Amino acid sequence: MRSDIRAAVRGPGLALAALSLAMLLSSLGTSIANVGLPTMAEALDASFQDVQWIVLAYLLAITTLIVSVGRLGDIIGRRRLLLGGIALFTIASVACGAAPSLSLLVAARALQGLGAAIMMALAMAFVGDTVAKAQTGRAMGLLGTMSAVGTALGPSLGGLLIAGFDWRAIFLVNVPLGLVAFVLAYCCLPVDGRAATVRRGGFDGVGTLLLAMTLAAYALAMTIGRGNFGSLNIALLAAAGFGVGVFLLAETKAASPLIRPAMLHRSGLGASLAMSALVSTVMMATLVVGPFYLSHALGLDAALVGIAMSVGPVVSALSGVLAGRMVDRLGARLMVIVGLVAMVAGVVGLAAIPVAFGVAGYIAAMVVLTPGYQLFQAANNSGVMMAAGAGERGVVSGMLNLSRNLGLITGASVMGAVFAFGSAAADITTASADAVAGGMHITFAVAAVLLVAALVIGTLGRTVR
Repeated sequence: MRSDIRAAVRGPGLALAALSLAMLLSSLGTSIANVGLPTMAEALDASFQDVQWIVLAYLLAITTLIVSVGRLGDIIGRRRLLLGGIALFTIASVACGAAPSLSLLVAARALQGLGAAIMMALAMAFVGDTVAKAQTGRAMGLLGTMSAVGTALGPSLGGLLIAGFDWRAIFLVNVPLGLVAFVLAYCCLPVDGRAATVRRGGFDGVGTLLLAMTLAAYALAMTIGRGNFGSLNIALLAAAGFGVGVFLLAETKAASPLIRPAMLHRSGLGASLAMSALVSTVMMATLVVGPFYLSHALGLDAALVGIAMSVGPVVSALSGVLAGRMVDRLGARLMVIVGLVAMVAGVVGLAAIPVAFGVAGYIAAMVVLTPGYQLFQAANNSGVMMAAGAGERGVVSGMLNLSRNLGLITGASVMGAVFAFGSAAADITTASADAVAGGMHITFAVAAVLLVAALVIGTLGRTVR
C-alpha cells in the first residue's frame, strides 16, 4: 500500500518541491538565528561572545561535514540519508526550542547543522535522479532561488517571531516545515536501488576525520576574533594547511577515498570549485560592507538600511529560475562567463556609482550583481552535476556546497579586514562618512580583482561545458 501511494504521487514537480523545501530549511537555519542573538544573550544570561556559538556551531557542522555526508549518501543511498537528515534537522529544531541552557542550545544547533549539511548536499545530488538532463539548469536555478529566499526571509521572519512570541519560536518554526519536507521526500523521491548500498565501496573514516578537523581549523581561524588575526588564528591556519597535506596523502593511500584527487582535474571540477569560492567571497563582502556604507556614509536609518539590503536577495530569488532556463538553452560554459561578466560590472558599480547617485546607485549596482550571481550559480552547479557520475553526485554536491561555504567564511573575515584597512579608521563603527566610503571603494576594487581571476579561470581553464 505504501509503495502504491508513493508511486501515485511521485513526479518531478513534487520531488523538486521536496528538494526545494529542504534547501529552504537549511538556508533559513543559517540566517534566522542571527537576529535573535541579543535576546538569547539576555534570556540565557550569557555574553554576546558566548551566544555567537549558536551561529558558529551550525556553520561549523555544515562546513566540516558536508562533503562526508555527500559521500555517505553515495554509499548507503541518497533517499534514506536525506530522510534521516530532514528528521534530524526537525528533531534538533525541537531541541533548540526547548533548550534550558546555552550549552544544550549550542549542542542542538550542531545537530541541526548536521541535518542541514545532509539536506544541502543531497538536494543538489538528487537533481540528476528527478529531472531530465535538459532541465537540469532550471532545477538548479530553483534550488538557488529557494536558498536565496531562505537567506532573505531569515532576519525578517526571525524578528517577527521574537516580537510575537520569544526566541524559541525561531527554532520551532522549522518543525512544521520539516514535517512537510519529510512527507514530500518520503512520498515523491525515487527509492534507492539495491546497487546503492553495494556498488560504491566503503566509507573513508580516516579521510573524513582528517577533512573535518582541517575544515574546522580553517573555519575557526576565519571566524575567531572577527577578522582581527592573532596568534591563535595563525596557529589554526597553520594547522589547516598541514591538515590539507596530510589529508591528500591519506587519500592517495585509502582503498575507498573520500575524495579522489583525480576528480579535481576531470571535467574541470577543480576550476569550478575555485570559481565558486571566489564568487562567494565577493558576495559575502556585500553583506559585510553594505550595512556600514548605507548607514555611515549615506546616513540611512535602520529601516531604510534593511530595505536597501533586501534588494539583493529579492532580485536573486526572482532571477533564479530564469537563470536556470538560460543555462538549459545556451549551455553552462557560456552562462558561467556571462554571469561572471555581469558580476564584475556590478562590483565596479558598487565601487564607483554610489558616490554620485547615493542609495539609488547602490541599488542599481546590486540589481546587476545579483542576477549575475544567480546565473553563475545555476550554470556552474548544473555543469558540474551533469558531468558527475551517478555514483559520485553526493560527494561532488558536497564539494560544491563546501566551496561556497568556505568562500562565505573567508569573505566575512578577509573582506571585512580589507574594508577596515581601506577605511583607515581605528574603529569602523565610529569612522567618518568619507572613511567608510574609502573603505567601500577599496573593498570592491579587491572584489573586482577576485572576480576577474574567476573569469580568467572560467575562460582559460578546463571548466564546465
